[in-house]
Amino acid sequence: MRLAVASGKGGTGKTTVALNMALSLENVRLLDCDVEEPDCHLFLDVELEEVEKITLPQPKIDNDKCNLCGVCAGLCQFNAIVVPPTGPMLFPELCRSCGLCKIGCPEDAITEESRIIGSVEKGEGELDFYQGILVTGEHLASPVIRAVKKNAGTEIDSIIDVPPGNACSAVEAIEGSSFCVLVTEPTPFGLHDLKYSVRMLNQREIPYGVVVNRVGIGDDRVEKYCEREGISVLMRIPNERRIAELYSEGVPFVKCMPSWREKFSELYERILESID
Repeated sequence: MRLAVASGKGGTGKTTVALNMALSLENVRLLDCDVEEPDCHLFLDVELEEVEKITLPQPKIDNDKCNLCGVCAGLCQFNAIVVPPTGPMLFPELCRSCGLCKIGCPEDAITEESRIIGSVEKGEGELDFYQGILVTGEHLASPVIRAVKKNAGTEIDSIIDVPPGNACSAVEAIEGSSFCVLVTEPTPFGLHDLKYSVRMLNQREIPYGVVVNRVGIGDDRVEKYCEREGISVLMRIPNERRIAELYSEGVPFVKCMPSWREKFSELYERILESID
């Protein structure tokens, strides 16, 4: 099984839920696909080792062959190439690596070279763990996320820490999951973004349930919305000082509050039963 843990907005406790659940179970693998800001490793006793560099093809223009016709610039829908009289210019940060400019160049003046956009690291220690890291300034997170997800395998259940929000990176991380846990908070902002996540998962026909974090800081509108829409509230985590203190110290709270280890284990079993 691949279990995605997602949230409509950042800061709701998505990583907290993914981490504490993974640490409450045996024989699971945690995949941190929040590649723009991976932070699961900060709470784990693991030694990280790079196992793969992620690259994409990038145009390389031969100025000696280029006749400044501008065909490549006209083909590029992302304005990554411009051709002024002084010679062609490439803006790598805009390139989507589609290869159309290379195919369309009438002078065969464009080849491709590899550009490193990120890497995958494996963690050895208390948990079977992989994470992706997007190079600072790069914008194409999906290839790195796909590379991390290749390590999910079939011999072991995987928990995927999904990037926050509902953009392409979140969709990529959730794609192919057996179930998705949506983590929200009982606030107007939490409810607003939860609705967008629900819409996305309904479109992709992925089953899901909700974990409400920091119960007690807001109101009951999230609960009423879930009841009205027939969405299961799988767990409620209180806005408890001890949990916040442990988080600030970089300690997953199941390590010091063993009753929660049992609750996360029960949550996982309920999810398994719901998708059988």
